[in-house]
Amino acid sequence: MLCPVPTSPKEEGEHPVAARSSLEVHSPSLFLNRLPPGGPECVRKLSLNLRYQQEVRANVKSSSLTDGQTLSKEPLSHALKLSTPEKVKDAQLNPPEEALWTTRADGRVRLRIDPICSQTPRTVHQMFSTTLDKYGDLSAMGFKRQGTWEHISYTQYYLLARKAAKGFLKLGLERAHSVAILAFNSPEWFFSAVGAVFGGGIITGIYTTSSPEACQYIAYDCRANIIVVDTQKQLEKILKIWKHLPHLKAVVIYREAPPMRMPSVYTMEELMELGNEVPEEALDVIINAQKPNQCCALVYTSGTTGNPKGVMLSQDNITWTARYGSQAGDIQPAEIQQEVVVSYLPLSHIAAQIYDLWTGIQWGAQVCFAEPDALKGSLVNTLREVEPTSHMGVPRVWEKIMEQIQEVAAQSGFIWRKMLLWAMSVTLEQNLTCPSSDLKPFTTRLADYLVLAKVRQALGFAKCQKNFYGAAPMTAETQHFFLGLNIRLYAGYGLSETSGPHFMSSPYNYRLYSSGKVVPGCQVKLVNEDEEGIGEICLWGRTIFMGYLNMEDKTCEAIDAEGWLHTGDTGRLDADGFLYITGRLKELIITAGGENVPPVPIEEAVKTELPIIRNAMLIGDQRKFLSMLLTLKCTLDPDTFEPTDNLTEQAVEFCQRVGSKATTVSEVVGKKDEAVYQAIEEGIQRVNMNAAARPYHIQKWAILEKDFSISGGELGPTMKLKRLAVLEKYKDVIDSFYQEQKK
Repeated sequence: MLCPVPTSPKEEGEHPVAARSSLEVHSPSLFLNRLPPGGPECVRKLSLNLRYQQEVRANVKSSSLTDGQTLSKEPLSHALKLSTPEKVKDAQLNPPEEALWTTRADGRVRLRIDPICSQTPRTVHQMFSTTLDKYGDLSAMGFKRQGTWEHISYTQYYLLARKAAKGFLKLGLERAHSVAILAFNSPEWFFSAVGAVFGGGIITGIYTTSSPEACQYIAYDCRANIIVVDTQKQLEKILKIWKHLPHLKAVVIYREAPPMRMPSVYTMEELMELGNEVPEEALDVIINAQKPNQCCALVYTSGTTGNPKGVMLSQDNITWTARYGSQAGDIQPAEIQQEVVVSYLPLSHIAAQIYDLWTGIQWGAQVCFAEPDALKGSLVNTLREVEPTSHMGVPRVWEKIMEQIQEVAAQSGFIWRKMLLWAMSVTLEQNLTCPSSDLKPFTTRLADYLVLAKVRQALGFAKCQKNFYGAAPMTAETQHFFLGLNIRLYAGYGLSETSGPHFMSSPYNYRLYSSGKVVPGCQVKLVNEDEEGIGEICLWGRTIFMGYLNMEDKTCEAIDAEGWLHTGDTGRLDADGFLYITGRLKELIITAGGENVPPVPIEEAVKTELPIIRNAMLIGDQRKFLSMLLTLKCTLDPDTFEPTDNLTEQAVEFCQRVGSKATTVSEVVGKKDEAVYQAIEEGIQRVNMNAAARPYHIQKWAILEKDFSISGGELGPTMKLKRLAVLEKYKDVIDSFYQEQKK
């Protein structure tokens, strides 16, 4: 495959390291106490003055600062100056680099600006400056401290990001080197990320579940100068690997205090104090030199097929996608309706980072942070308290909510349970038969009023107008369940390599089972289509990443000579442009007989036919026939999030329906429960009957003793199935299918 030759400028120097001060741990509210008073009022008046000078709006009068307010105008006035049309024009200058990709952190790329995507490129600072102008006094972040919700305005957010940027520079942040964050979602995560970009660095998230070895790989690869952690547990990981990280100069900790004084380990409060030693003008020089076609974020793939790849995202990738990708999902600007979202999914993943962090800044949303144990049960409490207007979850999160509702329903009284089933039945039928109709029959409206509205309120979704999912496939069962609650789940499709969404669904672009339509300004084509119109999905647009850090061969595989990103995913487009994902090229099973078998449709058919099954993985590459590994639906330990031995209420109901008294996985698998095994065999035979041809039939299967999990190695951080890991872990079980055939 031909690849254009990348070009890159030379790297710049580093900044000096500062001395330490005393060890303390503080919350963002305490940092704000150190900021001069009057921030929102000051920036409001400065913003009015800026708008007047630019003649953006008529009849807007400028006014002087109120007497007695001591807020330093310097950071804010610089922000406003740097966002003037002259400065924006400077940042648009696109030097004649011809390469659409680079593998250097300090490289630049040619932006994909064309007639259908001609919007002016912007840096992250320019995006934030516009937000200051519009939404400076609005609440940007909500967080809980000692049981009470506190809030930070956009003005305060901006000042904190600048202080963090100057602190990072004082600690020695070099241009195009990383600030890595190994922490749960928090205000500190946000202003550290923005501060890293303001300071000329690159923000790199690391999953909190990562092993020390995984942290070492990423921190070394991204040349992290500084790592931000939130707990002693995460600090210990870094201390263990520090000697292998030649670029690492400091660690900053904020939620917990370090166990003792340690060289080059700072608290967040110390970082902010160090920032005071760097002049505002020095930071402005760095900000003013930034260009939209430079890297500002690294997102590491989950490494399901080898070492993680560092996906380099430019400032234009971030700012364009935050604006136009979210518009395609009907996210509203704050002047129309301030969106309220709950941040709880890992910010090291592109979906959460673009949705929570960057889109929040673009539209002036209020982002409220869940507790670190959100996925262990506290998320619903946060949702009830915050009442978000839009919400995003990976399919497993929606499945957990579904299972919780099913368990509550099973333990409820007969009348309420019957009412819920009736309400969900009539609502599902209406949503399936007339999905776009605003005219609801009386029975559907009555069901919603009497039952479903109360369920949504109990979930915290009373005000939620948009519910999104992505990152992995969702079963038809789960989608139907939520349609029965009158909750549409809007799918998006994209990758880390597309800065998140390249396709989006919304209230105006929705079709069941599809991933929506291409984001306006982006392009798609299918290559090597078969007779059913299924081909590899290839993408083009301002969302497309810069390249894989330090991986020229992988970059060349992903981006062709014309600049199209080859996703490796297969799908089809219907007549209206809706995308349907059918699988991955690498997952395609080629049997010993030469049959090409996409596994996902068969796996989904088994899960739909057998509601006791949580995970189904098809086997058969270079084999004489297809086989399958199955896991049963079980509850999760609330503390460890690990699969337990106890079956879910839905799984128990299935057992009872087929004549089994089993309530645990071990009772079914250990004793080979005859009724359950027979029911599963019959379900698989029904799937086989609907198969296109005999080579698509599942001939053998086995139920595993434990469900797949992240810690078990079968699932990635976003609950994606790691097929190669499963093949290796259960090699003996798989081999037994085919050894018996030889006898």
